[in-house]
Amino acid sequence: MKKGKIVLVPFPFTDLKGSKVRPAIILVNKDSDIILAFISTQLKWTEKSDVLIEPTEINGLKKSSIIRLSKIVTLHENLILGEIGELDAKFHKNLNDNLRYLFKLK
Repeated sequence: MKKGKIVLVPFPFTDLKGSKVRPAIILVNKDSDIILAFISTQLKWTEKSDVLIEPTEINGLKKSSIIRLSKIVTLHENLILGEIGELDAKFHKNLNDNLRYLFKLK
């Protein structure tokens, strides 16, 4: 699966005491591991690095959502439960810019 695909995965809680099935966006696909960012409909808890996305036929989301770039995980690709859609091409630059901001890259 390529960068920008939106998938369903059991996303782990930060304390590792459990997980919740939720949408996530693929940031990197390396061999059998994938690096994903969490997608949430909780718009009231936004950070500067978050990316707001509206539902479209292409992305398959049902509600206005944010890509929480500060919530990143590496998982084995066999944990993907299904594919929802993909990020619209116009959001790729915004996603990359916000990753550079988050990681303080030039």
